[in-house]
Amino acid sequence: MEIHILDKTNSVINSYLAQMRSVAVQSDRLRFRHNIERIGHLMAYELSKTLNYKPAEVTTPLGVATVNLPQDQIVVGTILRAGIPMHHGVLDVFDEAENCFVSAYRAYDDNHGVEIHLGYAATPRLDGKVLIIADPMLATAKSMVQTLRQLLKFGTPAHIHVMSIIGAQPGVDYLAQNPVGVPTTLWVASVDKELNADSYILPGLGDAGDLAYGTKE
Repeated sequence: MEIHILDKTNSVINSYLAQMRSVAVQSDRLRFRHNIERIGHLMAYELSKTLNYKPAEVTTPLGVATVNLPQDQIVVGTILRAGIPMHHGVLDVFDEAENCFVSAYRAYDDNHGVEIHLGYAATPRLDGKVLIIADPMLATAKSMVQTLRQLLKFGTPAHIHVMSIIGAQPGVDYLAQNPVGVPTTLWVASVDKELNADSYILPGLGDAGDLAYGTKE
């Protein structure tokens, strides 16, 4: 699995990350969602450099210009609900992409065990397409691997790109060690070293879904 960790190169992404992590800033839900979208924009731009391109002629008012245009069919997907702002950011860049949505949640037992539950998947056929799955937090990566396996029931993509804002090293390792049989690339803004007993990323930023949309029962 190819891995791109974007904060290893200094860029404006670090400013957005700092705001998202800061307890003094992250209580502003509008700014929190907007920062997720902005990182989604920048990751999508970086990813766009890896696509297949072909020259095409474009008629201007004064002549004809040749422009290299992407040729891949793209599907932008997300795991509800925390991934919605990132999905919007990626879709702003790949504005002609198809879309898919998967519901998944973590359930805890009294011994801090975690079980991943998957709900429905709404997706087009995926055969031969480039599938981008955007989810802000890659903690254990178990829900991501299960999501990818569920989506493969709808066809085999040519390539899978997993996008996360903050990952935990155990989750990155788990994703790399549990391939789904399709070439996969991970794009992550920053990687933290560990998880706590409840599988939250440390230092992380908290619950991205709650910070974006409010606490849930």
